[in-house]
Amino acid sequence: MTFPSVSRAKGVDLLPRFLKPLLASARDLTPIVLVVALFQLLVLRQPFPDLAGLLAGLLMVLVGLTLFTKGLELGLFPIGEALAHALARRGSLGLLLVFAFALGFGTTVAEPALIAVAEEAARVAAEAGAIADAAAARHDYATGLRYTVALSVGVAVVLGVVRILKGWPVQWLIIGGYLGVVLMTAFAPPEIVGIAYDSGGVTTSTITVPLVTALGVGLASSIAGRSPLVDGFGLIAFASLTPMIFVMAYGALR
Repeated sequence: MTFPSVSRAKGVDLLPRFLKPLLASARDLTPIVLVVALFQLLVLRQPFPDLAGLLAGLLMVLVGLTLFTKGLELGLFPIGEALAHALARRGSLGLLLVFAFALGFGTTVAEPALIAVAEEAARVAAEAGAIADAAAARHDYATGLRYTVALSVGVAVVLGVVRILKGWPVQWLIIGGYLGVVLMTAFAPPEIVGIAYDSGGVTTSTITVPLVTALGVGLASSIAGRSPLVDGFGLIAFASLTPMIFVMAYGALR
């Protein structure tokens, strides 16, 4: 007989817990909405097309962003840190590096932004005559680009893990990496350079960032003499850097 009242109590308790992140997401979205609205109404002086549809879509974005952020907090960050702690306690360097590579590769292959960019790059390359204008050729080009970027992120995460273990200064690795990007830009085919630079940006998106960041922080927290704040971050910088080099090499070898 007490079950209904318990369920109602839990529902009342969950409501404010959901409203707080919902309001935080609304606050984050407000500047974007204001900029778009001001340009549409004051600069372009045009009404919003399908206002009801836009409001419904905005509501979906608000709820989706709230759930996504809460999901990161409850799921991806804890599991990434827990795995890093467990692997560090086992003391197996080989297993840790294999996991780091698999994490970087697997999350990047599944990255929605990378899939979209790879498909768009294949379409444009076909229209420009760089590849055959056929579905199979476009698919092969997009798949090759995706796996090249995923391979580069796997290598980047391994490099970041080694940096944490060794205590290497992150700035020197980043400087050296960007010098490599500049050198590769001089020798890579011009049509691949822009795609390579964009590939570095799309890897650091919704799936890759939470897990890779959690891995770095968890690993730095598990090693004596390492600071999670100083040493735990920086893996995302490598994940943005290495795809540029790998994709330009991919374009030069095709």
